[in-house]
Amino acid sequence: MITNAAVRLLAQYNRWMNERLYAMADTLGEELRTADRGAFFGSVHGTLDHLVRGDMNWLARFENQPLPDFGPDALVCPTWEALLALRQQTDQHIDTWAGTVSDAWLAAPLSWYSAMYHQQMNMPAWIAVSHFFNHQTHHRGQVTTLFSQLGMDIGVTDLPMMPSLHHTTPD
Repeated sequence: MITNAAVRLLAQYNRWMNERLYAMADTLGEELRTADRGAFFGSVHGTLDHLVRGDMNWLARFENQPLPDFGPDALVCPTWEALLALRQQTDQHIDTWAGTVSDAWLAAPLSWYSAMYHQQMNMPAWIAVSHFFNHQTHHRGQVTTLFSQLGMDIGVTDLPMMPSLHHTTPD
């Protein structure tokens, strides 16, 4: 089972990577950012949009709130400015939520109806939270691949190299 400390660490990693991805995506310009590159969600913009949609849905489940009403196929944020603002707002929400998660809540059952699988889902919350962070990493990996195909290098993405963790030892 994961702990509150792990949730907070993964939330910090989420923000660090999103800041880097969005900074690089911002340099692409609208045409390259929205061009269909054959990815599952088409473009860099489409993939980042899917990711913020997923994050908001999971946060609603975790906080026992109604799911946001995005519509089934539309982009949550058709403009870059709106997507960037919503990403920043959602990352702040994730950070705040992560600070409140207790180990008892993580061990407790979580239930929700999955529209994707058309069934009621029931599992310990820690499994759903693990999926939440894994989903983020999976789709950020797709975006880094799209960047690589454009000749852009995001640099190191490994969690141990996150600046807040990377410490040098004194000689």
